[in-house]
Amino acid sequence: MPIATVNPATGELIEEFAAHTREQVGQRLTRAEAAAATLRATDFDTRARWMRAAADLVEADAARTARMLTIEMGKPIAQARAEVLKCARAMRFYADNAESLLADQPLADPSTVNASVAYTCYAPLGVVLAVMPWNYPMWQVIRFAAPALMAGNVGLLKHASNVPQTAMYLDTLFERAGFPAGSFQTLLIGAADVEAVLRDRRVAAATLTGSEPAGRSVAAVAGSEVKKVVLELGGSDPFIVLPSADVRAAARTAIAARTLNNGQSCIAAKRFIVHTEVYDEFVEAFVAGTKALTVGDPLDEETEIGPIATRSGRRELVELVDDAVAKGAVLRCGGSAVGTEGWFFEPAVLEEVTPAMRVYREEAFGPLAVVHRVDGIEQAAALANDTTFGLSSSVWTTDPDEERFLISSLETGAVFVNGMTVSYPELPFGGVKDSGIGRELAAEGIREFCNLKTIWKG
Repeated sequence: MPIATVNPATGELIEEFAAHTREQVGQRLTRAEAAAATLRATDFDTRARWMRAAADLVEADAARTARMLTIEMGKPIAQARAEVLKCARAMRFYADNAESLLADQPLADPSTVNASVAYTCYAPLGVVLAVMPWNYPMWQVIRFAAPALMAGNVGLLKHASNVPQTAMYLDTLFERAGFPAGSFQTLLIGAADVEAVLRDRRVAAATLTGSEPAGRSVAAVAGSEVKKVVLELGGSDPFIVLPSADVRAAARTAIAARTLNNGQSCIAAKRFIVHTEVYDEFVEAFVAGTKALTVGDPLDEETEIGPIATRSGRRELVELVDDAVAKGAVLRCGGSAVGTEGWFFEPAVLEEVTPAMRVYREEAFGPLAVVHRVDGIEQAAALANDTTFGLSSSVWTTDPDEERFLISSLETGAVFVNGMTVSYPELPFGGVKDSGIGRELAAEGIREFCNLKTIWKG
């Protein structure tokens, strides 16, 4: 696809960018390699000063960049501002905590290994390639870039082709804040050019957030080159509601959990698994709240649901609904393309979905919810785990035994109890099964692209 901004609310081409030539990519790799040597030699205080300056720039630019995000991929403007400010918060978290998170770890009694001193320490790997998606155009990048740069690594960004303005904003952000030239650069390249960059000797590792096929492809290349890779590949998160829960609160939260970011989130709740005792109450509130959502211009402060980011993404949602209904599912609301301009989709709720339907297995990337009825907690857990994905989950119960059972039973990277899944800089983020490998954020995220060295002194 072309590297271009196309407003999903109107279908209008805003700006198109020429891809970097092979020579330009090579020049950027050379600058990255030089920057890696420079940044490795700096101390944490210096990096933290630069990172805080970058956070200041993000906040100062927030109004402009939020509008840019909305025009590029269609998220409601209020959510775009929240994303930008979340980036600044994460940058400050790593500026404040990187040194302690990467502190040397001494062995309590070095004599047990016949040493006078024994400890482990962390060293940056060097140049890391980041292949990032369009759904959170700034946050997905910053949650990699902030810990990577604070650890002394250098970043190369291959962003999604439909958010090039965001990519070019990030291209200059860190140098504007004081980081050495080449510490973080954007590569305007297509997906077919990623392999050559990853195989380049100057690139030490890679991280990808995106589709499962893209993740498998990058992992295969990284494996053949024996390079570290972190993958976050989406999910089909369960949202389990049991009889002891506050059902009204669960239903209100479920609407936000399914429709935030126009429903285009890997950690969005997608499968609502509800005990039969509270099923009717939950569904009534859930459907009513979904119908009440305001769909419209994402630059309008009152809008709750903007357009789907791409024409093909909306077509996929409509096809999932049509397939399910044709095979016997009950469509409680929505499910159709809306309007004649842009790529709007009416938020939808499906019941009586079976394994014969595509939506039972496939990740619906938009405001399309599937609700399942279950008779007990064991059935709920089994249904929740009946997916190739394992990113996160939400469980609603006030029974401690039920809580313990689900925490231990669910095959996911996270369990949120009586709340929707949210990513925080302080908590590790990632999944199991086809949702990926490795972790972002928290201590685990900053350590992913470090060499853990063992030091022994006799």
